[in-house]
This record gives sequence, structure tokens and C-alpha cells, in this order.
Amino acid sequence: MLIDTHAHLDQHAFDADRSTVVDRAVAGGVEQLIAIGVTAESSADCVRLAAQYPAVSAAVGIQPNDVAEAQPGDWDKIAVLAEKPGVVALGETGLDRHWDFTPFEQQQDYFDRHLRLSQSSGLPFIVHMRDCGEDILEMLREASGRGPLSGVMHSFTGDAELAAECLALGLYISFAGMVTFKKSDELRAVAKTVPADRLLVETDCPYLSPEPVRKIRRNEPAHVAHTARLLADVRGESFADLAAQTTANAKRLFPLLP
Repeated sequence: MLIDTHAHLDQHAFDADRSTVVDRAVAGGVEQLIAIGVTAESSADCVRLAAQYPAVSAAVGIQPNDVAEAQPGDWDKIAVLAEKPGVVALGETGLDRHWDFTPFEQQQDYFDRHLRLSQSSGLPFIVHMRDCGEDILEMLREASGRGPLSGVMHSFTGDAELAAECLALGLYISFAGMVTFKKSDELRAVAKTVPADRLLVETDCPYLSPEPVRKIRRNEPAHVAHTARLLADVRGESFADLAAQTTANAKRLFPLLP
């Protein structure tokens, strides 16, 4: 069994066949998937999906590229949603210097809010990072001075040095479809360095379809098996062992998972 730790199941790409997508994931061995919020409205939708589908849990938060559109009161809504049944994490949150959608100081403010809420609530956080590894580390180091960190670097694409410091701060490392791409030799080398008990898998669907289904425009939770198989091969492990290990890791990081 596998756990897809990052799926944007609420997005319109799944409106026509969401139930079928969930059923297909479960039939394919996905024990649980985490629907990830990116705005207050999206987070509320993810909480509703968690209530509707036994195989779905929710994460609530405001993604850095959506922070500029956040309305007064939206953060208060996230804090309320964080206490709802089925919510297992905060996020996604983090920082992004690739897209110029949100002023960086505003991104930092909201990342700090998520980190502080994580530390006060006990819910783990889910980090989005693009072209800003040192900025992320600076804020994580500061947060670690207040107390232990519980979180995951989602869809990791950084180097081994960045992964090592995130691991030293107590975080998990999750890989999505990008690690399966033919050009991703360096990322696969990083994946080999992650300790077995800190490794997670995800789809980030409907984005980043993995090989050998990369040509399929819409990714979906059932495809997490392809990423897991690739990681097992790269790390010299059996698929069954890697699936069992990553599932155990997800349940350790997200203790509210069913």
C-alpha cells in the first residue's frame, strides 16, 4: 500500500470524475491520499472531500503564489479549518522566487504564520520551494529556535546539501514525478541519499505526471506507484519494501492519518 502525500484533488481537472479517480487510486494500492489546499476556499473544499471519501485526508493553507490574493480574514479561516475532522497537515506553504505573483516579504509573512501554527497546534507543515533554498532554510532555522519542526519538503528538486540540512532540521523529503524524468539524474542521485525513514512519495497531481505516463496531461493519485517504483529501483530496494517504508513514514509524520 502507498500514500500519496500531495494531491490537488479539489482542482477543476477532477470535477468530471473525482469519485472514479479516488476509486482507481484505492484499487491501485493507494491506501490514503492527502488533498492539499492552496487558498482558504480550496482548503475548505479539501476538508469537504476528506469528509466525503474515507481514503482522503486534507491539508489546509495558503500557497505562496496565492498569498497576494488572500482576503482579510482568510488566515483566520485557515486556523479554524485546521481544527476540522480529517485535517492532517498545514499547507501547502513556503516560498517561491520563480513566479512573480506575490511580493516576497508577504510570502515570508504567511510562511511564518504556517510554521507558528504548526508549532502551536502540532500539525505538520508542507513546504513548497522554488528557486529559494537558502531563504527557506533561513526561516526554518529561525523557527527551529522556537521548538522542534514537523514537516516535509514537498516535490523536492534541490541538491543533496539542501536535503541534508532539511533532514538535520527534522524534516522529511518527498519526491514527485519529476524524479522519474529522463533528465533528472542529479535528482535521482539526491534521492539515494535520503534516509529510508525520512522518504515520502507524492503525485502533486494534476501536475507532474511521472514516466511512463508523462504524456498523459492530467496526473492522478494512482500514478504515485510509478514514482515509488522508480525510487525503489534507484535505491536498490524492492517496491514492496519501499511502499511499506514510505507508508510508515507518512503515518509517522501525519499521525492523524486514518
